[in-house]
Amino acid sequence: MKNILTAPFVEEMRQTTANMYRLGWDERNGGNISYLLEESQVAEYLDMNQVIRTIPLGFDASTIIGKIFLVTGTGKYFKNILDKPEENLGIVRIAKDGVTAELLWGYTDGGKFTSEFPAHLMSHMARLSVDPENRVIMHTHPTNTLAMTYVHELNERTFTHTLWEMCTECVVVFPDGIGILPWMLCGTNSIGEATAEKMKKFRLVVWGMHGIYGAGKTMDETFGLIETVEKAAQIYMLTAHLPRVNTIKDTEMQELAEFFGVNYRKDFLNL
Repeated sequence: MKNILTAPFVEEMRQTTANMYRLGWDERNGGNISYLLEESQVAEYLDMNQVIRTIPLGFDASTIIGKIFLVTGTGKYFKNILDKPEENLGIVRIAKDGVTAELLWGYTDGGKFTSEFPAHLMSHMARLSVDPENRVIMHTHPTNTLAMTYVHELNERTFTHTLWEMCTECVVVFPDGIGILPWMLCGTNSIGEATAEKMKKFRLVVWGMHGIYGAGKTMDETFGLIETVEKAAQIYMLTAHLPRVNTIKDTEMQELAEFFGVNYRKDFLNL
């Protein structure tokens, strides 16, 4: 059996969370990530019949029984994951009852998965119904994106349009736009259900005055989606109080999207 600490998926999680903390997106225990793994991947490193303990999920995940996730722990700081992954991360499998998770590795201090894990699972279920290759759900608090929710109307069309105007690549990177939710109590099934509903149409969902959820096929893709939104939000926050002399026109955004062959939200442009 190989050493789990050498597994590529564990290393990806360690490096990504360290980078997100370095960027200032995940203060204290803010932020969480879940990564859907293949059983064949995990079986190289763990005995799949060895369940350390079970943890209640708090909702019915019967549609994804048997699925395995690498997920950040509740109350854990991203800055500590690089050095102590076995304490701050866990690998869990959705048990046959659909309402329990089986811990296969991690949370060695007696902890458990993030309180947002039910919300993550709901988003995984929604994204898998749209694109079976989506494997990562990432929640974080990027500074400028968060700031933008205080000064920009929380309307999906106008919020997306503003971000598309900020960087040439935006309409190409997230052509499906940005879903928006108003402020809601975090750590609840209600916000998880609302986010999952948005995830049926968007790979990115902004939580007003809180942060962002992103979904993607890989850790890099998901991080890159959020990174691009954050860069665009930063440019917006740097320029919003100044007179706009130049901008990317809607016809130019259309030209970009069609040149790169992406399926963009035409209804989000003023054409």
